[in-house]
Amino acid sequence: MTIDPKQAHLWIVGGGIAGMATAAFAIRDAGVPGENIHILEELQITGGSMDGSNSPLVHDTGHDVLVTRGGRMFEDEAYQSTWDLFSTIPSLEDPEVTVRQEILDFNSVIKTHAHARLVDGQHQILDPTQYGLNTRDRFEMTRVLALSEEMLGARRIDEMFSEHFLTTSFWQMWRTTFAFQKWHSAAELRRYFLRFVQEFDRIYSLSGICRTKYNQYDSMIVPLQRWLVDQGVDVRFGTRVTDVDFAGPGEPRRATRLYVEDATAGASTIKLGRNDFTFITIGSITADTTYGGNDTVPLLVRDRVDHGWSLWEELAKKAPDFGRPNTFYGNIDENKWESFTLTMHGDTLLNRIIEYTGNEPGTGALTTWIESGWHLSMVVPAQPHFPQQQENTNTLWGYGFEIDNEGDYVQKKMSQATGREILTELVHQLGFEDILDEVLATTDVTTVMMPYASALFSRRVPQDRPKVIPDGAQNFAFLGQFTELPGDVVFTVEYSIHGAMHAVYEFFGVERLIPPIYQGLRDPKVAVKALLAAYK
Repeated sequence: MTIDPKQAHLWIVGGGIAGMATAAFAIRDAGVPGENIHILEELQITGGSMDGSNSPLVHDTGHDVLVTRGGRMFEDEAYQSTWDLFSTIPSLEDPEVTVRQEILDFNSVIKTHAHARLVDGQHQILDPTQYGLNTRDRFEMTRVLALSEEMLGARRIDEMFSEHFLTTSFWQMWRTTFAFQKWHSAAELRRYFLRFVQEFDRIYSLSGICRTKYNQYDSMIVPLQRWLVDQGVDVRFGTRVTDVDFAGPGEPRRATRLYVEDATAGASTIKLGRNDFTFITIGSITADTTYGGNDTVPLLVRDRVDHGWSLWEELAKKAPDFGRPNTFYGNIDENKWESFTLTMHGDTLLNRIIEYTGNEPGTGALTTWIESGWHLSMVVPAQPHFPQQQENTNTLWGYGFEIDNEGDYVQKKMSQATGREILTELVHQLGFEDILDEVLATTDVTTVMMPYASALFSRRVPQDRPKVIPDGAQNFAFLGQFTELPGDVVFTVEYSIHGAMHAVYEFFGVERLIPPIYQGLRDPKVAVKALLAAYK
């Protein structure tokens, strides 16, 4: 069935980067009029998990308090769909410069080469160029690469690797850069090895990554939203899709109706006709996020209260190839994170970090305290990290990977610690006790508890994630991080944009080529560098 894109209407469920990219590709490459595209977003803001904002908590300090729930790094080789999209979106501050060009220009000046990737319990910066892999470790890595995903199945990482591998500097850097725990999916780790093999010989400095000028919300989401609105896209905030009807057995496989709850208008339905398509975002790694402040602790939500998973749960009941959400939300204790953002009203701590690490803001990468009880990591972005950031205010972001362990200096679990206590632990890990009182007096801390932060890496089998376009689907597709894109890696902005591109191009027969997945092992130079790196 041929659809005239000028007559098509798109109903996009979710205003995150996947939904926004779907709208952009439909306009730019498929020729769908912007006014025919409708984004239905439950929140009052677009961007989904790509955030950066003032803290949602009430602070009485008289200062702006900033927060980012997570940090994102980009890379030239692996993010081809992302660069394709943002090569045509005007940047935040200069309409004559695209977002892509702004990123290139920014990284030509602020170049990443970290000097303090790993730190021990005595505050000593370790030599990260010595990866510590032995012959058995290298064999185990080769074995994982050689096995198919079907053969790996739902095996854990620590089922495929010995204890020694999990103590190496290589693993300490890889796991914190990409957020892998030893109980996560070996199949997903295999994808990461293949997708980012070009990082093997530079993981110690992360010199292959690139960053946005500001946080990703301001540098990417705001310009993209502005462009979509300029094209006439209908963005409906406070609008939640609760269910979807599909045609019955024996009929063409089509979505026929959306069930909607509007914050002001109440419940209604949207009937999908011959020219209607729906693109449905499923799952959320930031569902049930809660916040804590200087003197409070963020609550850990265990019973899925904010609807981040509810739509997928309803859809999964309707067809066996719509995936199994419980695989990903079913074990909170294996996937929860706590992150923290420091808003520093002064530069004492920042200057000491610069002196200690040897990196100016934006030129470093994750610094990880490998022996710390909470397994703390932090990164200092280029300042200002927010366009509205007040003068003499600086910010940094960090997270804990073992939040149910006791701290080394604060004798409680990170998950039970206040913002000031987390800051106290961080200052002690840095060895900066002499400035602790000043830092506590001049810093606001916002902590963030995310029950499903690394749920993407849950042990899985192929059937647990639905295809972007299920077999036979004529007018519906799934979006986001919990869909199945063979060979690509979740927990990346690229994955969401890549899936959106596939969905739009297939439905509308766009003849323009989708950028292929970068295969570093097929480049002899990259393969040789990776091999040599394994012997460091």
